[in-house]
Amino acid sequence: MTTPTTTTAPNEADDATRLSTTAAFVREQDTAVLLSRVLPGLDGPELRALTDRCRFAHAAVLVFPPDEHALRKRLAACGLNADAVAQPSVVVRERLAARHGRAAADLDVRILRPTLSGPDGDRRAVEVFALTVPPGSGLAGIAALERRRDHEAHLAFEVTRPDPLLLRGLLASFVRLGAAADGGGYNPHEDGTVFYFTAPSGTKTPYRRLELYASGDHRDVLAGHLASRQEEQRSAETLLRLLTGAWTTQALATCAQLRLPEAIDEHPGADIDVLAEAVGAHRDSLATLLRYLAMVGVVSRTPQGLRLTRVGELLTARARGSMRPLALMYGGPFYQSFAHLVHTVRTGQPGFEHLYGENHFDHFARDPELATLFDASMVSSAPVFDVLPAHPVLTAAASAAGVPGARARTVVDIAGGTGELLLRVLTAHPTLRGVLLERPQVLAAARTRLAATAAEGRCDYRAGDFADVPPDGNVYLLSRVLHDWDDDRCRSILRHCADAMPPHADLLVVERLLPADATPSLATAWDLHMMCNTGGRERTADHYARLLAECGLQLLGHTPLPLGASTLHIRRA
Repeated sequence: MTTPTTTTAPNEADDATRLSTTAAFVREQDTAVLLSRVLPGLDGPELRALTDRCRFAHAAVLVFPPDEHALRKRLAACGLNADAVAQPSVVVRERLAARHGRAAADLDVRILRPTLSGPDGDRRAVEVFALTVPPGSGLAGIAALERRRDHEAHLAFEVTRPDPLLLRGLLASFVRLGAAADGGGYNPHEDGTVFYFTAPSGTKTPYRRLELYASGDHRDVLAGHLASRQEEQRSAETLLRLLTGAWTTQALATCAQLRLPEAIDEHPGADIDVLAEAVGAHRDSLATLLRYLAMVGVVSRTPQGLRLTRVGELLTARARGSMRPLALMYGGPFYQSFAHLVHTVRTGQPGFEHLYGENHFDHFARDPELATLFDASMVSSAPVFDVLPAHPVLTAAASAAGVPGARARTVVDIAGGTGELLLRVLTAHPTLRGVLLERPQVLAAARTRLAATAAEGRCDYRAGDFADVPPDGNVYLLSRVLHDWDDDRCRSILRHCADAMPPHADLLVVERLLPADATPSLATAWDLHMMCNTGGRERTADHYARLLAECGLQLLGHTPLPLGASTLHIRRA
C-alpha cells in the first residue's frame, strides 16, 4: 500500500492506491478466465460464444482530485498516460446526483481511459472517473462515502460488432447467469451505450458491478434494460410493503386501543393538541401515527381537519359491524402468536399453544375479559351473515311454519357464539324458533344480546358441547366452526350433527372455501391464521365433500357470502 508523504493528503494517497491496484488488475486479466470468474456457471460452448462476442475492455475507478493537475500527476505516478483525453461523464454524473440528492450540474465528473496492454498485448484501459473536489469543497462528504462504498468500481466488457439482436441476447444471458440490471445510459460525447449490472452473488472477483459497452446509439435496447431494472425496484418496494404489514396491524390496533376514531368523531376539525389530550397520547407520536393512518386510508386530511374514512369508521365501537374487537384481537394475542409461525411450520403445533401453553379456547375460557373480546370479534364479521337469512333452506322452513296448523320449525345454531347469526335468522323469519347451543359462559352473554330483540321468546338456550347437539331440528347452522379443527375433530363434530339430524333436516355450514387453483382469496390468508392459532385449517369444497361423505352426509352445493365466505348446503346421505 502506498504510504502518504508529508506533501500528500491521505485521501489523495488513497486514490493513488486505488488507481494503481486497478491498473495492475487490468494488465493481468484474460477475457475468458475473467468471464468465467465473473459469471459462475458460464463454461463450455457458452463461454466460448460469449468470449467471441465481447472482450474485457476496462476496470473502472472513481477518484476525487482537487484539480486537473493533481489528477494528471497521479495518473503518471501509476504508469498511466497522463495525457489521456477527458470527456464529460453523463452517466456517472447523473448516478452521483441521484445517490446524493445533488443537482447534476453541480458535479464536474470527467471520464478518461488511459490505455495499457494485457497479457497478449491486446489493448484495454483503466476507466477513470474523476469528480473534482477542491480543498474545502462541500463535495468532500460525497467523496468520503464513495471511496468507502466504491459504487462506481466495475468491470467492463466491450461488445464487438454490436447490433440490437446480439445485444438483447447478451443482456438476457447475463441475467440468466444471475446478473441483475442496474441502470445504464447513452453518452453522446463518445457515441457509446453502457448497460450496467449487479454481479451474481457467487462472483469470484472483488468487483460487484459489471458493464457491457457497445459503440453507437442503442437506446432502443437500453430502454428494455432500464425497464427490467425498474421492475426489480418495484419488486423490492412490493416486498418492503409486505414486510411492513405488521406495522399496519399494530397501527390499527393502537388506533382502536386509544379510541382515536371516537375522539376524531367527537372533536370534528380538532388539531393534534386537542386529540392528544382527548386520548391521552404524546403529541408528536400521535401525529406520526395519524400520518401513517392517513397513508393507509383510515383517516383523511381535509381543509376542515381530520376526518374518518369509511374504513376508519369501522374501528369505532358504535359502528354497525364494528371491527374494533378484531383489530384488538389481531393486534393482541393473535399478533403475538404469529411471532411463533416458524415453530408451527416446523412442528405442526399452533404458535398460540407454543406461546400460551394451551389451546386458544381454553386460554380464553380462563380470561373472561379476553373471552368477551373474542366473542365480540366474531360479531365483527357479521356482514358475512347479511344475505344468509334469505337462503332457500331458511325461507322454505319459514314458509312451511307459516301455514295455519303447521308445526313450528326450529333452527339450531351449534356453537353459535352470542347469537348474532341466529338473531338475524329469527328477525327475518318470525315464524321460526331457535335453539342456541353454546358453552355456559357464552350463553350468559347471548341472553343479554338477544333480550328485547325480535328473537326474544322464540329462542331456547342449551348449554353443552358438540356431543349435545339437540335432535328434531329442521335446520342446523354450523358457522365458522369447522375451520377451527383438524380433520379428525371435524369428522367427530359432523357425526354428532348427523346423529342428531332427522332425515328431512338441512345443515348449513358457513366457512371460507379455499380455491381449487392459485386464485388469491381471503381463505388462503385465513388458512395460515387457523394453522398458527387454532391448529385448524380452511378447506376446498371437495375436501369438505369428502369429510361429509365419511360422516354419512352429502354436500348438495355451496353459495357465496360476503367477505369471501360461502354457505354449504348439506343433508344426510
